[in-house]
Amino acid sequence: MKPAVLALDCGTQSIRAMLFDADGNLIDKVKETYEPYFSIKEGYCEQHVELYWEKLCSATRKLKANNRWVWGTVKGVTVTTMRDVGICVDKDMKPLRPAVLWLDRREADVGYDRLPLKSRLAFAVAGMKETVEKTVTECKCLWIQQNEPEIWKKTYKYLQYSTYLTYRLCGEIVDSVAAMIGHIPFDYKHKRWMGAKHIQRPCFADFPEDKLFPLAEPGTVLGKITAECARETGIPEGLPLIASGSDKGCETLGTGAVYRDTAAISFGTTATVQFTTRKYREPEKFLPAYPAVYPEMFNPETIVYRGYWMLTWFVNEFVKRTGGSAEAEHEFDKKLPAVPPGSDGLIVEPYWSPSLKRTEACGAMLGFTEKHTAYHIYRAIIEGINFALMEGLDRMEKRAHTRIMKLTVSGGGAQSDEVCQIAADMFGRPVQRVQTYETSGLGAAICAFVGLGVYSDYDEAIRNMVRVTRVFKPDKNNHRKYLTIYRKVYKPVYKRVKPINKTIKKLKKGDIYV
Repeated sequence: MKPAVLALDCGTQSIRAMLFDADGNLIDKVKETYEPYFSIKEGYCEQHVELYWEKLCSATRKLKANNRWVWGTVKGVTVTTMRDVGICVDKDMKPLRPAVLWLDRREADVGYDRLPLKSRLAFAVAGMKETVEKTVTECKCLWIQQNEPEIWKKTYKYLQYSTYLTYRLCGEIVDSVAAMIGHIPFDYKHKRWMGAKHIQRPCFADFPEDKLFPLAEPGTVLGKITAECARETGIPEGLPLIASGSDKGCETLGTGAVYRDTAAISFGTTATVQFTTRKYREPEKFLPAYPAVYPEMFNPETIVYRGYWMLTWFVNEFVKRTGGSAEAEHEFDKKLPAVPPGSDGLIVEPYWSPSLKRTEACGAMLGFTEKHTAYHIYRAIIEGINFALMEGLDRMEKRAHTRIMKLTVSGGGAQSDEVCQIAADMFGRPVQRVQTYETSGLGAAICAFVGLGVYSDYDEAIRNMVRVTRVFKPDKNNHRKYLTIYRKVYKPVYKRVKPINKTIKKLKKGDIYV
């Protein structure tokens, strides 16, 4: 039988254990779901670390039970996870507190005036002050230092989600450079921890190097499955654990979007668009391009933080609570063609969570009339997400001096033909879908097969494991309509509402009194 690998894709709302063969076929999968987070205070998003491990163990045991005939052909394991999840562990590698998720909106004290004068001058001259303040404010490890000093004092290592799972699987405290995406002292351009002379290192002055860990390249062996892990998960002891990368990076690899003319769109809880470059090109000034899973490459990226979560939010809050069907999202997808492009004038600013550069941004719906229905709102949300991604792609193309000719899609939203067609019409470029929507797992599996030596390099692996199964071609008339809306309505809206959003933010903080 052909060799297989076990790919573990650990996301915001679920963990999926998947078996892939060397032809890129998804043999089988088991999905374990859980609540994305709990909140002890408004804006806090945390999850119990042990829950992740319990769900992983449950998924792998079920997968083994369902596939005993193929389990013996598994030659390696790989892990890909959501990004920017901070986990504090003690010297026994036990979590000291719940994990802090990327969705979390607590803010650390910037302490900008406490930075060395040399750093402040450098940031001011470079025009980085606002970006640095935003980055530091959102840095959860700094929040822990300031608000839970006893926890920070006991913290032996500050891990990412993937690092923690790597330790539980193989007993090694190590991780892939392509998984280091978060508010941590990481040098994205040089793919290593920030050195003492890095311009932003003073922002992490209270983050000693000994709380960090070794890094490895994707495709390398991080360790071997331990006996303890084998007992808990059913994964054979001694199998190599092979480095891959973050979920979004693996999606890009898994759709084959590693060449200069192709970009990858992820229609997931977080919606993103990214492409692959050999040179380090920032997607926006002072925002990093991330290490690609493909070797010696980078992924500039635009993020809509709440992404397709907004559709789930809309259906849960306004459909299911009023007695709507549990299959409402599927039903709404089927109704999308009945609503014209532009949703009869309804425009959505998709900032249910603000972006790094638009710190004051809020979500907005504009253009309501009596003719608008729930189906209009549903389509307008999809269009709003795409408009934001279009804006980001335009900006990234200019900064990278490139032109994207085609798009690949992944994530839950990519299962919908209607959603894919809307994307093709809006971007004005062909949209490709590959043989599975589990592209994060597929990308991780590609890393594993390269690491095992089944394929000599990533290009050979992509040729053998990634297959385009459908292409959605743009409707030229619809694209012209969308371009007009994008240029004359969507883009001007943000500038017009920006002062109002700033006032709203002050009101929410209690900084304005009647």
